[in-house]
Amino acid sequence: MRKHKGVSYAKWGYIFIIPFFVVYILFTLVPQLTTFYNAFFENYRSGLKQIGPNYVGFDNFIKLFTPDKSGSIGMIKYFGNTVILWVLGAVPQVAVALLLAVFFTSYRLNIKGQQFFKTVIYMPNLIMAAAFSMLFFTLFSPIGPINQIILSSGWADKAVDFLGMRVSVRLLISLMNFLMWFGNTTILLMAGIQGIDQCLFEAADIDGANSLQVFFRVTLPLLAPILVYTVITAMIGGLQMFDVPQVLTNGKGTPDRTSFTMVMYLNNYLGTSKNYGMAGAISVVLFIISASLSLVVYKTLSRPYKN
Repeated sequence: MRKHKGVSYAKWGYIFIIPFFVVYILFTLVPQLTTFYNAFFENYRSGLKQIGPNYVGFDNFIKLFTPDKSGSIGMIKYFGNTVILWVLGAVPQVAVALLLAVFFTSYRLNIKGQQFFKTVIYMPNLIMAAAFSMLFFTLFSPIGPINQIILSSGWADKAVDFLGMRVSVRLLISLMNFLMWFGNTTILLMAGIQGIDQCLFEAADIDGANSLQVFFRVTLPLLAPILVYTVITAMIGGLQMFDVPQVLTNGKGTPDRTSFTMVMYLNNYLGTSKNYGMAGAISVVLFIISASLSLVVYKTLSRPYKN
């Protein structure tokens, strides 16, 4: 009797994921390794002259944390700016997204037209950050519509310099990041809540649990993996903030570089000087900070819900 050879379905799974690994190695892993390599070399342009590459060890990292003439350390200052801008935008983003996700997926409210609401709240995410920044720049400029309304209403005697005050510039940047990303976060959290077995909510309802008890005892613990993912991705995106403050402040981080982010600082070294060594060092430091904070966030948010 002839035996039929079995079909190995496992190998097809490996074949299908080969393109991902090829793309990842070529366009992510290799550039990352190259960045780490460049961080230990002096490699830049001075006018038309190319300096390096010359191996300098940790000199580029030492320069990053060396105080300038004013006594401030640029790397620490711009990291502080980045964290402030991220917190002002990301905390309301996650809080509002979580509130909307619970509201739209509530089995008690049974709201209709979820697809419509998903589309509406996601629409700001489709607008390019540069276009969003130009819109806000036009709205809040000294001759923009907002100032025209303020002047015509008699609320001020002269135009308010929204783009020249530290508080207002930071709030505008944070508001733009909030508007662009809260829809995406809401949809992710809605998907996470919809993945929870509805029997659990019905059982809690039968046991007499109120809405807050259901949220904190059922929804939040089971939503923890998705919530951790959204917080970590939002944090990494915030640390890499560039396009919104770059366009809104014309790359200057005004006023007095209080809205100058780490990636804007990195981009300065990739301008005319093409200083790949310093840019690589900043990238390595940014990678270490992102990885460390991601680990802290993961451990902090996951610990209460682990058995």
